[in-house]
Amino acid sequence: MLKIRLRRTGAKKQPSYRVVVAESTAPRDGTFLEILGHYNPLTNPTTFEINEERVREWLSRGATPSERVARLLSKRGLVEAPPRARAAATAEANG
Repeated sequence: MLKIRLRRTGAKKQPSYRVVVAESTAPRDGTFLEILGHYNPLTNPTTFEINEERVREWLSRGATPSERVARLLSKRGLVEAPPRARAAATAEANG
């Protein structure tokens, strides 16, 4: 199964990411099929550049985005935003 996900690059404590298409079983920084763009969360505002045409192509082939990539793509209008998971309230937290 193919995933569109982030691949970490950059120095220690200065992460930046490449948006890549990879097999879901491949390691985070392992082999990938294509680089689609990049994401830098440290800039203000964050930098996110993507090849929208290639993303649409991979989505039509059945690739699924990771949760973080889906959020980033939803800001560009390429996919619907995934619902955020909410933590269940426990008896300890309530009192």
